[in-house]
Amino acid sequence: MKYITISTIPGMTVPEAYITDILTRKLCERGISVTKPQADALDLQLGVADFGVKDGFRIEKLSETSARIVGNDQRGLLYGVGRFLRECSFGDGEFTPCEWSGFSSPSKPVRGMYFATHFHNYYHDAPIQAINEYVEDLALWGCSTISVWYDMHHYTGIDDPAAQGMIAKLKVILKAAKRIGLQPGLTSIANEGYSTTPDHLKSVPTQTAHYGVEICPSKQEGLDLIVKLRQEMLEAFEEVVAEYVWIWPYDQGGCTCSDCMPWGYNGYLKSGKAEAEVIKKFLPSAKTVVSTWCFDYFIEGEYAGFHNALETGELDWADYLMIDAHGEFPPYVIEHGVPGGLPALGFPEISMYYMCPWGGWGANPLPNHIQKMWDTSGHLLSGGFPYSEGIFEDLNKAICFQLYWDPEKKVSETVKEYARYELGVDPDIMEQACNLMEADQHHWKGEESSLEYHLEHADHAFECLELTQKAAKNIPAWAAKSWRWRILYIRAAIDAALTESKGLSTPAVDAMLEELSDIYYADGAEYTVCPLSIRHLKRLYGEITDKQ
Repeated sequence: MKYITISTIPGMTVPEAYITDILTRKLCERGISVTKPQADALDLQLGVADFGVKDGFRIEKLSETSARIVGNDQRGLLYGVGRFLRECSFGDGEFTPCEWSGFSSPSKPVRGMYFATHFHNYYHDAPIQAINEYVEDLALWGCSTISVWYDMHHYTGIDDPAAQGMIAKLKVILKAAKRIGLQPGLTSIANEGYSTTPDHLKSVPTQTAHYGVEICPSKQEGLDLIVKLRQEMLEAFEEVVAEYVWIWPYDQGGCTCSDCMPWGYNGYLKSGKAEAEVIKKFLPSAKTVVSTWCFDYFIEGEYAGFHNALETGELDWADYLMIDAHGEFPPYVIEHGVPGGLPALGFPEISMYYMCPWGGWGANPLPNHIQKMWDTSGHLLSGGFPYSEGIFEDLNKAICFQLYWDPEKKVSETVKEYARYELGVDPDIMEQACNLMEADQHHWKGEESSLEYHLEHADHAFECLELTQKAAKNIPAWAAKSWRWRILYIRAAIDAALTESKGLSTPAVDAMLEELSDIYYADGAEYTVCPLSIRHLKRLYGEITDKQ
């Protein structure tokens, strides 16, 4: 088929305009015309009817030329549209309609995504329209909430013009999410401060990332300043009406003075309780999310002490715990369960894992890592917020959303689903290619100002490129030019080229790094999120060392 008509099911609530707008955009991207009723068009009927299951939907194939999607609510209908699209097969300007019929609803209530809006990464510098459309794309995969962080350390205060500019951009992102029924969230560090933090109130750094402006909450003046800054932030975002507010312990954050130690169940809780009171005052319905990120990494016994604090009622102000870590899920929680029995959320690492710069070589598919982590921890979680530094881990996001939706769904199924829907290529071939990319994941830049790159594991580079080129032979035109395909193809091509050149840059590699830079809007990107082409190396370091 080449045409589709969209109508409302008689007697049902009319879909919100944003739903038909998103559906139309995704069809048009694939060359499918949305038209008035005609004989050779699929008649797709949409409607909302409350059947008592939040976010649920039902898809019915009525005939070879008609189908309907019913959502329990508007967001459920949007998720149904996403499932319908993924069950269709799209070629060049034509499609085979969805054959699947049935009912579906999510298992996990919180299916979030955290946008790290810093370092001049994609979320920091991409045009707002591109970011808003990306939020819509994530919603089609099952996303229910978007959280952002107002990182204040490099501003002089909330009235700093640069701070106001960032606040304005973050509010636009959150409002775009809210417009399509997603829940907005705000992230915060327990004792973060501005660059103007008075010296006598600064915390004693932990053994992790510190900007040197964090505030000691064991000093009353410091705690008062923390509360003041949190109130200012909440007031700045008041119109958004955030539904989740995070309080974060580390990376950066923390204080190791004698009055704050052990930070994880002492100074952190002092600061967190005071901030939670401010959150409840300004956002009575918001959920306070308390993170345990990096507990026991730098200070032994934090999980045990934190667990005891919950058991004795010291965290009665927390609604959710956020539990995860670099690499493996925290072993303490696997052994002892979620502290206090509170609902727990994951924070899976989908961006930085074994690659620096993050996304600097293209896509970083992690299907086996995510499956392993889920098999270990999924039963403990009520959902999560994967940590995203850009769009290069788009496949990883889809995998996480589908696990939150259906915990029993194998990651391999989602990879194939992604290949069919987002890329229009052979799903088996692309799954093999993604597995090989993951096996060769260890990438990093050599001497920062040199033209030397390191691939610790590149045993499968040529095989992976061969598979990717095989998939490309039958790729539809709409997919071949899409950024999703390009970041995967470029990853395979760069790996093979650098393997052949023994890690030294070539004109072909540099051209591909430049293409990634355009895709990421990385003209001003910092080292960690920048495809390090010759142009960017000169921008960052002024000169480069050519070892060829």
